[in-house]
Amino acid sequence: MTDPKNPTGTAHHVDATGMRKGLTNYGDAGFSLFLRKAFIKGAGYTDAALDRPVIGVIDTGSGYNPCHGNMPQLLEAVNRGVMLAGGLPVKFPTISIGESFAQPTSMYLRNLMSMDTEEMIRAQPMDAVVLIGGCDKTVPAQLMGAASAGIPAIQLITGSMLTGSHRGETVGACTDCRRFWGKFRADEIDEDEITEVNNQLVASVGTCSVMGTASTMACIAEALGMTVTGGASPPAVTADRMRVAERTGAQAVELAKKRLGIDQILTAKAFENAMRVLLAIGGSTNGIVHLTAIAGRMGFEVDLDALDRMGRETPVLVDLKPSGQHYMEHFHAAGGMTTLLRELKPLLHLDALTVTGRTLGEEIDNAPPSFQQDVVRPRSNPIYPQGGIAVLHGNLAPGGAIIKQSAAKPELMEHEGRAVVFDNLADMAARIDADDLDVHAEDVLVLKNIGPKGAPGMPEAGYLPIPRKLARAGVKDMVRISDGRMSGTAFGTIVLHVMPESAMGGPLAHVQTGDRIRLSVSKREISLLVSDEELARRQQAHPVVVPTADRGYRKLFLQTVTQADKGVDFDFLAASKTVGRVPKA
Repeated sequence: MTDPKNPTGTAHHVDATGMRKGLTNYGDAGFSLFLRKAFIKGAGYTDAALDRPVIGVIDTGSGYNPCHGNMPQLLEAVNRGVMLAGGLPVKFPTISIGESFAQPTSMYLRNLMSMDTEEMIRAQPMDAVVLIGGCDKTVPAQLMGAASAGIPAIQLITGSMLTGSHRGETVGACTDCRRFWGKFRADEIDEDEITEVNNQLVASVGTCSVMGTASTMACIAEALGMTVTGGASPPAVTADRMRVAERTGAQAVELAKKRLGIDQILTAKAFENAMRVLLAIGGSTNGIVHLTAIAGRMGFEVDLDALDRMGRETPVLVDLKPSGQHYMEHFHAAGGMTTLLRELKPLLHLDALTVTGRTLGEEIDNAPPSFQQDVVRPRSNPIYPQGGIAVLHGNLAPGGAIIKQSAAKPELMEHEGRAVVFDNLADMAARIDADDLDVHAEDVLVLKNIGPKGAPGMPEAGYLPIPRKLARAGVKDMVRISDGRMSGTAFGTIVLHVMPESAMGGPLAHVQTGDRIRLSVSKREISLLVSDEELARRQQAHPVVVPTADRGYRKLFLQTVTQADKGVDFDFLAASKTVGRVPKA
């Protein structure tokens, strides 16, 4: 029986468990616990229930987030798993971010969601937490927040949507969204057909059905060891997803009992495994930014050049759009991450610990046997011979830039062309479809001021539309360059994350229409063919004014947000000291 005058049972609250954790400060610990139990008993709890390990369960359901539309079923299954394992589930809400509903961009709110997640975990009594997310920025936000909060945590992915069918063709969001919209802009299909396909692209609740950012982060979460085995791939509305949710709840109780902290999971080896998977799945370029932010919370810096070297020996093996042809439900039917991890086994740290308490190697060995399928290729017959993402350098990007080479047009990966420059999003919107726009298919489209501070929030506007008059002439791809991001569902020869961003005075800010730009993916080069003297003259003649704001979250964002190579996190949220670099050179 607990002594009411010493409710923690110890001299230090850090050792407290369950409802005794993190007591509200009233100056009397005994009274704090007495009051807490009195109020929660108002919900009908008994002392027997309140003496169990407490598992916090994060509810990110929202009418503005159809990617999380299966949240009620997931919560029920998680709660069932927690109770079957002897724990007490306690649901609580946090911010939810729906990719296509957040203005100016969901990335602008990712750090806010991570802060909400961290502080609610810290503020409320729980021995472990189940993070439920799926939409693009929600999983990284939750992993960032949980990494900083430091308690045992496990990730549950909401799951991908089902595919639809348009006139006999399988379709799914959102690579096919962009493909059909491109056809519409080019007058290849009419308004009736674009309306018709709009009803078929998203056949159910859930995240995008291709290897976009949501699917990428699902695979990364499993590669990090933060989900139960097989947690990445089941579609949202399937029984498999509900069984994963039940297993997740039960495993959360085991994490609490073993006090298996997140710092034991998110190690250097785990991050290297996740980077290897990011390259092999042809994953979203956003995955680099998110992994960098999560790693930064644990004190690790990401070495982009070492990542590029890793990519040269890591082929793309997963045949999913936009790099391939299939969809997430096909990846799941092919065995999901287990099938991929078996192919990557010689390249992985198999001794990395997972939330199951077993190593990644043990989980691979314990999984059902592999079978014949055509979604995950053997290393001897890859989709693309190198990793999906390459890191570029040059005088246009002194801090680096990236390109998703597996989704680019091969003929454009070695290219020199004339720059056609747009100063910002408004300028692009005003001129991109003008009939008198001076632009040709061999030109290089450049968009400035869409970086972390420039937009703000680094929107997914790096996927510049093909100018309408060129689209109507049959042009499907051009070299495009910006300091912003693009959706993982997008495709094309697109250079992103140019650093430093133009709003910070990087060389991109001083590119002018008519300049020559050279892209060489084989040499990992992105160069502005202008002399250093001319660049210096332009910098002096047109000094950059860094964006500011008068108040609120925007002021906090603009004052503290970092560049892409630091994860676009807030500088004060990173770990207080650096403990290493990943991947190791």
